[in-house]
Amino acid sequence: QVQLVESGGGLVQAGGSLRLSCAASGRTFNNYAMAWFRQAPGKEREFVAAISWSDSNTYYADSVKGRFTISRDNAKNTVYLQMNSLKPEDTAVYYCAAGFISLATRLDEYRYWGQGTQVTVSS
Repeated sequence: QVQLVESGGGLVQAGGSLRLSCAASGRTFNNYAMAWFRQAPGKEREFVAAISWSDSNTYYADSVKGRFTISRDNAKNTVYLQMNSLKPEDTAVYYCAAGFISLATRLDEYRYWGQGTQVTVSS
């Protein structure tokens, strides 16, 4: 069992930056592939970024490529999402997820989920 807790969300103006954190507890963190998803009001939850166990491989949705960076610190059991050049369409609840399939992009490929953190980007 893995518990995930997101933090770092908030309100930011378009063009600004935020850094999300996801702290994991429970079973060995570095055994898991990690990812970020987001869900905007009235929309389905969508993939944002994923990182492999070793941190050597990452994968991004086209909508965030070049603006967002996913990273992990296995010593701190934490995964991060650095979000730059934010746009109003990035407004959503952002969720951290853990699973066993490296760089997976589907919701059902992740076993554990956090409760989410709200990101609001004003125009």
